[in-house]
Amino acid sequence: MGIHWFGSVSRDNSCQFGSLAVIAPLLEQMDIAGIIDRHIPANPQAEYAFGPILRLLVAARLSSPVALVNVADWARQTGVELLWSIPPEKLNDDRLGRALDAFYYQRHSVLASLALHVAQTFNVSLERLHYDPTHLVLHGDYAHSRPRSDPALDPRRPEGNDPPAHITFGHGVKNTKIIHAGITVAVDALGAVPVFGHATDGDHNGHTAIAEQFELLRQHLQPRRLLLISDRGTFSAGHAARCRRQGFSILCSVPWNDYRALYDAHCSQLHWQQASYLSIEQQRRRACASALPHEHYELAVLDHHLIDPDTGEALPCRVLFVLSTADAKVARATRAKAIAKLTAGLEHIARSVREGRRHTDPAAVARRVAKLFGKRGAASYFTWELQPLSAAEQAALPAPGRGCRRPSQRLVYHFDAARAEADAHYDGRSALVTTAPLTESGDSLFPQFKQQNDVELSHHQWKTPLAVHPLFLKNPQRIEALVHLLLIALMAYHLIQRRYRQHVAPDAPDAEKRATTETILRAFRTYSLRIEPHRCGRVVHPTQLSENQRHILQRLGFPTPAQILSRRLPRPP
Repeated sequence: MGIHWFGSVSRDNSCQFGSLAVIAPLLEQMDIAGIIDRHIPANPQAEYAFGPILRLLVAARLSSPVALVNVADWARQTGVELLWSIPPEKLNDDRLGRALDAFYYQRHSVLASLALHVAQTFNVSLERLHYDPTHLVLHGDYAHSRPRSDPALDPRRPEGNDPPAHITFGHGVKNTKIIHAGITVAVDALGAVPVFGHATDGDHNGHTAIAEQFELLRQHLQPRRLLLISDRGTFSAGHAARCRRQGFSILCSVPWNDYRALYDAHCSQLHWQQASYLSIEQQRRRACASALPHEHYELAVLDHHLIDPDTGEALPCRVLFVLSTADAKVARATRAKAIAKLTAGLEHIARSVREGRRHTDPAAVARRVAKLFGKRGAASYFTWELQPLSAAEQAALPAPGRGCRRPSQRLVYHFDAARAEADAHYDGRSALVTTAPLTESGDSLFPQFKQQNDVELSHHQWKTPLAVHPLFLKNPQRIEALVHLLLIALMAYHLIQRRYRQHVAPDAPDAEKRATTETILRAFRTYSLRIEPHRCGRVVHPTQLSENQRHILQRLGFPTPAQILSRRLPRPP
């Protein structure tokens, strides 16, 4: 039986409802519109509240990322008006822009409230969080974008009074305007769930980013316990001390060169043990007795201390030295390949000099060697010089070939094999620093750090399926508001696969246990609604679900499109 609809969805007799069959019930469970409206009350004279408008924007980003000016066309094609009673013609970019402007002033409060609601509804623990920043590329001039006056947020300053992130040229990103956006992610056996985030100036580094993010976490999420995990770009003694003063712990990778001397000083006393952690691939190899190499990690824990840069006090910590047998093999192979390439290159230059060919004057040779060495670490094992030839040595040389001249010097190079062998001792080694309680062993902390890879995957999904890159809006304030709204979309994206995996049977195939949002949404890509004219309006006929689509909705615990629409639309007379 059809579902009555007073209105007009499109001139066609169908609409591509598609992945909204999954997205709509999820956004209702997340209570996005309700949470936004509680933080951003609508103008009594406004036709629509901000919550439903921004929820629709999140749905658009999850379903089919389009520019703001094209959201109305997307709504018309998918039949969004059937779900939320907002006609497509009302979704002009001015209305959407005004909603983003209002959201900007409460963006962190909304994110925090949403994170707390999601944590309770979807059983997500916020006691261990991973943090990692990435850069977002922007199009446009943004000449009026200005640096923030104080890179560390003032906790007494009301939210919204801080200026938006400065859109500028960033370090290592040539001729491109960027901002940095860090995401804080909860990770467990079911995968990652982004729960919070913040944007920083394009020329700021990881130290500033994690300082601002930590302050915002403390203000808005107000955790009682927290282990904050991050990569080496965010580590500093100041970060460890800042967390310790609030009763929180850190687990960070650290630059190896900064801890190499500490390793050398205690190398003979370290007690190495094989880590219990194995990658999924290594578990598979062992389970099927594969002939491929069985790699592993080894750990050694050393008690250490950091110096609080503000107070000068010693801060107890532990250093986890890590040896990866796989990384050690890769490092040795990479070094051998680089050494072979540099040796061949130097020999080629030496032969050119010996034969008196072109570009063999001292300046040209120096340029050629510099180009050959580039930024290769193996270049440090080589020394070279141009030695003048005596008159007797020049006379003993054969006559120069055509286009050549009699050489007056030779290139001599030396390879320091002992130094290369000494560096090989550090292959596959890295270090982590933690201030976690001693009740958490190094072997239990290491798998938690390896889950940092899930944050990198979140960055990839943020920039590809959700198309956060590239961005272009009228002003930096809307840019930052959109970035935070897309963080909500990223949260929803991960919650879909989490909800699915929560209801997978223990004996289900591994492929089903690792089902992703991408495959779930793709299954509904062709799902449509059929619309027929009626004397009182139009009648909506949900098409029949495929067996796979019905199976997915049952696993997610979501109603079918027919059930969703029957609750929103009246029955035909």
